Amino acid sequence: MQQDALISVIIATYNRPDALEAVVEACFAQSDRHFEIIIADDGSGDPTRDCVARLQQRAPVPLRHAWQPDQGFRLAMARNQGILASRGEYILLLDGDCIPQHDFIARHRMLAQPGFMVTGSRILLDEAFTQRVLADRRDLHALGLGEKLALRARGHINKVLQLLFKLPDLGRVQKRFTWRRIKGCNMAAWRADIEAVNGFDESFEGWGHEDADFVVRLFNAGIKRKDGAFATEVFHLWHRENARDEASSNRALVRRRADERTVRATRGLA
Repeated sequence: MQQDALISVIIATYNRPDALEAVVEACFAQSDRHFEIIIADDGSGDPTRDCVARLQQRAPVPLRHAWQPDQGFRLAMARNQGILASRGEYILLLDGDCIPQHDFIARHRMLAQPGFMVTGSRILLDEAFTQRVLADRRDLHALGLGEKLALRARGHINKVLQLLFKLPDLGRVQKRFTWRRIKGCNMAAWRADIEAVNGFDESFEGWGHEDADFVVRLFNAGIKRKDGAFATEVFHLWHRENARDEASSNRALVRRRADERTVRATRGLA
């Protein structure tokens, strides 16, 4: 991708302003500054609204807030609203509890290629370390080698090699479809490809698998995947698991769409 191409970072959030602030602060510190931020808000209250307003006052890049009323878990719709509010030709999806490293945008720009999407990777933090990171406003990019190894040894993070090595854009193309590493918290695709599949499907309500459905339909449309591991890692802050009442029915719908080669969302961007 050209260095002057605008990337739109869509950050999904819901009522967790301390985590959102940490994520946006890490975005402000990116080595690649040619991007914009859209907060895709699934109905958060005033603390999040106030947090975004404070961040907007000193944002070094454009920062907009796309809010929708709180009517239950509607992440697919929130992401679509964020995409509609964005201007970039390349869309990078991030969650409001996933702190990017300082070269996150630059690494995604390096991997961007027509005809491909990128599914990124994450490093899980445990509850205790998450609380320390947020309370102390820790710059996770500044962790030294000894700190990284100690955090892994004590179980505060679930992997460390991805923090020690960055690999080039070689051998990343997945020739066959795989369900592995489909994480909506860190993925990227071209706007034109997202529009071709009608974005995320807003008929997915309740937790689960709207991101897998999105990737399946892109694959059905001929878009291949690159594996973003050892390049695009984010620090995923600990949180309690969401209720998964709709997970099994959502999973069944995704598998049916994979079998039927469905491309366009039933209720999406259009």
